[in-house]
Amino acid sequence: MEYRDRVLKCVECGSEFVFTAGEQLFFADKGFKNEPKRCKNCKSKRSQSGSGPGYPRAETTTKCSQCGKETTVPFKPTQGRPVYCRECFQQRRSASPTPV
Repeated sequence: MEYRDRVLKCVECGSEFVFTAGEQLFFADKGFKNEPKRCKNCKSKRSQSGSGPGYPRAETTTKCSQCGKETTVPFKPTQGRPVYCRECFQQRRSASPTPV
């Protein structure tokens, strides 16, 4: 398939940007189905600000399932699943056998 440069419109700032033939080939090789929605400037601003507008990082205070120490985790715990503090998590990780 032959790719040609296409002009797209940024969903954040509304400016036009070029989706080059090379970028289209890269997207196709990676199996990406959607074309880019943001210009390079808005994309870099979004990546610098973390998860972007409207998506605050979830931080939850909970107790470690192993030692009982209060800890903060970057997700909302699922009921019935254990949550570990950093130290217990590292211990469990180093104790488990590495996959072959």
